[in-house]
Amino acid sequence: MNQQNLENGNGAQVTHLPEPAPSYGRQAEASTVSRRAPRTLAETGLPQEFVTRLILKSALLHGKSSFADFAERHCLSVGVLEDALAFLVREHLIEITHRGSNDLDVQSRLTENGRLLAQDEMTRCRYCGPAPVAFETYVDSVREHSVRWIRITQADVHAAFRDVIIEPALLDSAAASLNAGRPLLLHGLAGSGKTFLAERLGLLLRGAVPIPYALYVGGEIVQLYDPLVHLDAPDQGTASAGDRRWRMCRRPVVISGGELTLEGLDLRHDATAGFYQAPPHAKANMGLYIVDDLGRQRVAPHELLNRWLMPLDRGVDQLTLQSGSRFLMPFDVWPVFSSNLSPAQFDDAFLRRLGSKIYVGPLSVDQYHALFDARCAALKLNASQAVFDYLLHNLHFPSGRPFLACYPGDLLDLVSASAHYHGAAREVTEDGLRDAWHNYFATAMEHESPYPPTADRPARQLAAG
Repeated sequence: MNQQNLENGNGAQVTHLPEPAPSYGRQAEASTVSRRAPRTLAETGLPQEFVTRLILKSALLHGKSSFADFAERHCLSVGVLEDALAFLVREHLIEITHRGSNDLDVQSRLTENGRLLAQDEMTRCRYCGPAPVAFETYVDSVREHSVRWIRITQADVHAAFRDVIIEPALLDSAAASLNAGRPLLLHGLAGSGKTFLAERLGLLLRGAVPIPYALYVGGEIVQLYDPLVHLDAPDQGTASAGDRRWRMCRRPVVISGGELTLEGLDLRHDATAGFYQAPPHAKANMGLYIVDDLGRQRVAPHELLNRWLMPLDRGVDQLTLQSGSRFLMPFDVWPVFSSNLSPAQFDDAFLRRLGSKIYVGPLSVDQYHALFDARCAALKLNASQAVFDYLLHNLHFPSGRPFLACYPGDLLDLVSASAHYHGAAREVTEDGLRDAWHNYFATAMEHESPYPPTADRPARQLAAG
């Protein structure tokens, strides 16, 4: 990969990446091919000093070790280990204690000088896992497996949302925006289903992608692989014939919510461990990145949105190491923003960079009924048409509450829990719905029940405590 490094006014390095290749006419399924394992130290793309110090730390932590032990811990081939260990033996930092019948059956241990150097290195950086991947190699891999290669058809969308009650036109607009490689803003009332819709778009991601355990950039380690978001692709995981420093994973879906801060979008340095954690949008590369509840973060919305202008414009994000060195991390994601705010409340510069601004509103009565029935079936609850009519005419209409997608599930969860607690029949009744409604919306704590007492329901004060 061609790169150009320029000094800025402070002497820090700024890495400029070439423009990404056009994303048309390529099949995402090509991403299932694993990378070939490096056969020599040079082919790893890592400096010899880094690899040898990694082995020294490994020997310090685990004691006498064989080639097989080092290969397992650091996902390196025998060829790479032979190069590194030969150097360490020549420098009298490691000594060979046993040679068996094959290349893997070679035992070694630290010399006193090796132990001192390993201890010194551990105070600087305690990382001792799979060997990282050179940053330039990672950038090439992201470009090769870019999410922008994916092209969605209407049939794909209908298959992914076949069991979801939603307006088809809304789905078509959302998919068209992603198909064009443009960010998407979903806005509407809280509880209208924006987050569910955003997450479900992840089902449109096809193919497996290689995710490295860690990156080597600017002389530092950035841990990228996160088992909470990087899920092994079916029947793949780590291919023994390929480069085991990478895992073949499903395209990631990463969500940042109200906890997101400006600092959270930068590298996080662990002073104790001595290495970095990648920010969430870097972990989402080649997949879907959702910023949920935009506007509810502890940072002002315009500050957060200004932070996204460069990544949305150029497809890269500038990150800074503690040394002051800066580099451009690929921003290769489908970005989806979800917010309870209206587009008019956002900055025009941000809105111009969005592909579509889609309103996710209340359901129609028929859609609401279908969702109510589907949730009853999922919870194994029986409900009559009269009970649903009661929900509409005695609870929704008098209160003026819209038919939001979250209400049937939330209300029926309370009905189900109450039935289980009392050992009652799994039947949705008017009384059960009414109690669930008052508890859910906290209206029961504001006034006495307006319903007349009955033999099985004595009059009572519906108040707190």
